[in-house]
Amino acid sequence: MIWHNAMLDLLIAIISFCIGVLLLYKGSDILVEGTTHVAAQFGVSSLIISVIIVAFGTSAPEFAISVGAAAQEYAGLVKSGAAISLGNIIGSCIANFLLVIGISAIIKPIKIKKGIIKREMPIVVLVTFVLLVFVLINLLDAYHLMGGFLFLIFFVIFIWYFIQCAKRERIKTDKYEKGTSIKNGIYIVGGIIGVVLGAWFLIESAITIADFLGIPALIISLSMVAIGTSLPELVVSAMASYRNKSDIAIGNVLGSNVFNILLILGAAALFIPLKTYESINHIILLMIITLVMVPVLYINNEITRRKGIFLIIIYGLFIWYTFSAPSILI
Repeated sequence: MIWHNAMLDLLIAIISFCIGVLLLYKGSDILVEGTTHVAAQFGVSSLIISVIIVAFGTSAPEFAISVGAAAQEYAGLVKSGAAISLGNIIGSCIANFLLVIGISAIIKPIKIKKGIIKREMPIVVLVTFVLLVFVLINLLDAYHLMGGFLFLIFFVIFIWYFIQCAKRERIKTDKYEKGTSIKNGIYIVGGIIGVVLGAWFLIESAITIADFLGIPALIISLSMVAIGTSLPELVVSAMASYRNKSDIAIGNVLGSNVFNILLILGAAALFIPLKTYESINHIILLMIITLVMVPVLYINNEITRRKGIFLIIIYGLFIWYTFSAPSILI
């Protein structure tokens, strides 16, 4: 009887997980559409849109999952909020680089503009390095409030900087017809609702699945949850690559990683210590992968299909390591 009830709970959790992924995907999809159309009305370039606006939309699932999990642990509703919060962000950043860019490049080789190498990529490297430093000096654990506030301040500076870039790179665009603004507003609100509901389903189901399988929540978050919340980035970048929109394909990923670390981890750290010592191996891996992406983007200013396959293979090794390395088990 107990086994029967456990299997029923697992089945419900799997269904809930699928519903959560669907809501996250569709919610972020219409959120991205609404926000990009609004931004385009102001004549913002495609690269700026992808780094700020599209990255905001595609990072909405990570925000809902990670900040939601931290808030739930703070409220005493779950015990593994920190593991879910941190694991989801680290896993999503790695998935963005290896899985999202890898699949996008396999669909169609991605041309890299020099501006991305000179401006966007150095920012991502710096932000990832700051994350590692914060972990090493306990600014996300013992002094998590200070670390959270600093991350949010850095995020405001990041947004301010790109707003200045947007002003300098302003382009002329045709105005959308009347009524479109209302439609975009409905899309934005509906997208946020879908993302929040999807995040709730995903958190609850991930905890249930992890408990049933005896797998730590951190590992589930680094893999299943991270892939689920990275689906919007994958869809946006893959379609952008197919349509020869390299600015959006790469800018979306780079912007999303900055949002993940500064905004989402910063907000989550305001609630609880993130227990970063339990995933220090993966944070170091993220730093290494970020540095590896520099020559991947720089060599020949193109991510070829061969490079894409290489990135997918590395991601497969990362997933294998996540499930097999005994040192990270909680």
